[in-house]
Amino acid sequence: MTEKTTHFGFERVEETEKQQKVGEVFHSVASKYDLMNDIMSAGLHRGWKRFAVEISGVKASDKVLDIAGGSGDLSKLFAKKVGLEGKVTLTDINASMLAVGRDRMLDAGLNVPAVQCNAEKLPFADNTFDCVIVAFGLRNMTHKDVALKEMQRVLKVGGRLLVLEFSKVWKPLEKLYDAYSFKFLPFMGKLIAKDEASYQYLAESIRMHPDQETLKKMMLDAGLSKVDYYNLSAGVVALHKGYKL
Repeated sequence: MTEKTTHFGFERVEETEKQQKVGEVFHSVASKYDLMNDIMSAGLHRGWKRFAVEISGVKASDKVLDIAGGSGDLSKLFAKKVGLEGKVTLTDINASMLAVGRDRMLDAGLNVPAVQCNAEKLPFADNTFDCVIVAFGLRNMTHKDVALKEMQRVLKVGGRLLVLEFSKVWKPLEKLYDAYSFKFLPFMGKLIAKDEASYQYLAESIRMHPDQETLKKMMLDAGLSKVDYYNLSAGVVALHKGYKL
């Protein structure tokens, strides 16, 4: 029986290989991840994340699950929203990224548990969270459809799933965006993170990710309702939001 293949950037690999390869990327970039995010987006990622928190509708005492939360930017913002009566759980499949996020939560004096887990097999009961968010992580998952169904499963009825992810940019900007992605990003990765290949993969993974309408359909297929999206920065990023009804 032949193994199924999937994409790792523009490369085709065995499905069983992808998780390991993505893991190697994020082990490599973990220590410079926040710095590179600021450089790559000129700080815009912070605004995108604040917008996601506002759109989430999260209030005091809510329970929030931050999937592929890495260094914890969103967990930190959500923790301030839900207050002492609420709870935010930070998760990531990558131990190096999760360690960075866990340490940041401790340094900020926030009680945010950190759980290492695979988004395709979440270790949480059905109907647990008021809000689930995955930011810049879905495109790295091998079976996005399975992960989306898991996110829907752990949401409470009436809960919201938010997906913040790179998407299809406005067409007149495509050539400029390609030059930025395939020349500037790997160059800065080599200069700052000492890892050109990982940032080449990250640029390629953005191109392989479903566009806005395709991801909307995938969320509907996963059992979510009233799915809509917001294009941010001319479609460089899109925020999708759906409900469990």
